[in-house]
Amino acid sequence: MLRVVVDPEVPAEVANLMRRNGPLLSRFHRGWNPEARDGSRIPGPVLGVFALTLVLAFVTLVAAGMGAFPLIVLAGIELLVMAILYLARKPTPADSLERVLYRHAVQFRGRFLVLEDFDPPSRHLLGRVQQAIDRILRSRVNAMGLLDGVRNSVMLPAEEWEIARLLTKLSALRARHHGMARSGRTPEVAAAMAPLERALAASEAAVVARVEALERYADHVAEAERALLSHHQIEALRAQLPEYEQLVAEAGAGRLMAPEIGHLAQDADQLRQALNASIRSAHEAFRYLDG
Repeated sequence: MLRVVVDPEVPAEVANLMRRNGPLLSRFHRGWNPEARDGSRIPGPVLGVFALTLVLAFVTLVAAGMGAFPLIVLAGIELLVMAILYLARKPTPADSLERVLYRHAVQFRGRFLVLEDFDPPSRHLLGRVQQAIDRILRSRVNAMGLLDGVRNSVMLPAEEWEIARLLTKLSALRARHHGMARSGRTPEVAAAMAPLERALAASEAAVVARVEALERYADHVAEAERALLSHHQIEALRAQLPEYEQLVAEAGAGRLMAPEIGHLAQDADQLRQALNASIRSAHEAFRYLDG
């Protein structure tokens, strides 16, 4: 499920609220306004019906005389009960989630993007972007500070926003372009649109290249993650070496097993070097992405 993409300049508290409530933002996008639901007062149509009923009751009383009085009293009581029940309804709090989020959506209009802003191809690319970012930020090498965590936390959301912004433009242009194609084009119009089609294709390729660069960075981070795991496992084995060496010595198998056990220390050194190389590769990929 794609999450809401928010401009990094939006305050973090508001941005997090938006990301947690994508379905509500989509409802706002489709025109729903929670501010229109005000249960603290009786709407005009209800007041109109109430007033009309009172007028009809008065006219009936005058026309039919006192014989209709019990019926009129009963109708009046029913209307009064309806009004009391309506007024007793619990109004929607002014600080409810729906209203607070709606006010933020109005205040930061154009600075967040929901699912409906993207066509299917763009949604697919955005999903790849968000998966790559999640792989990076949730990795242990990032949490341990082996990567540039501060720059990651700043640059990656900015890259997500920039790619998403471009994807919405591509989505709108593609929809317009396909609409013209469905309506039929003369050879002259087709020739005039050819440069625009090439510009659209070039723009799509450029966005895909940015997505792939982000995925390459995530792949380097994954390699560093695997090297880190192997490094920790080998270090745990090295901690057990004295016990194995003692057992081999007591069993009289030293000449047979000593060379193989010695390889364990070499493996640990090689994995440490591999981990460092993976971290360097990730940093190189980050600089390419940042450049």
